[in-house]
Amino acid sequence: MPDENPPVELSFQHIEPSESVREVVLEKADKLQRFADHVLGVRVAIDAPHRQHRKGTMYDVRIDVSIPGDNIMITHQGPKDHAHEDIYTAINDAFDAAYRRLEEHTRRVRGDVKAHEEPLTGSIRRLFDHYGFIDTSDGREIYFHRNSVAEGAFEDLASGDRVRLVVAHGESPHGPQASTVVPIDSRETGA
Repeated sequence: MPDENPPVELSFQHIEPSESVREVVLEKADKLQRFADHVLGVRVAIDAPHRQHRKGTMYDVRIDVSIPGDNIMITHQGPKDHAHEDIYTAINDAFDAAYRRLEEHTRRVRGDVKAHEEPLTGSIRRLFDHYGFIDTSDGREIYFHRNSVAEGAFEDLASGDRVRLVVAHGESPHGPQASTVVPIDSRETGA
């Protein structure tokens, strides 16, 4: 099989094409394709639909990763805190989400994740500017970065909050790292 990576399609909508943005996207797509050798192709669309003169432009990034028998689609729209006024932050966040989804898909295909397995849960132990630590239900302390937080904002987390998480071992100098952290709504726990 050739070592050549599958094609990467990039489109710009409501924004002028940029060579530096193109280089960043191609580099991240290349890493994504090296991460999972079964990727057949990657399509990336960068959109700036929220054009306003008084506030910054919010960038949306959509990634479609083609894999055998399926497509993994990521639609990453700017968060409420306006972090996606920076196009590179929007791109990084979208590709981080794509890595997590591809990792989860790969685990399911390999059978590493049982279909009825209870998700790992824990409580936020400590928070810092861009990262924190979670005490898990199985007795471990797990590091997580702000980019790992899904279905909410890092800034909305507080010590003691309950979360579900997916752990990816060996990714951090701090030990095991959560690749995905999802706050547990108090309605889910009956609290």
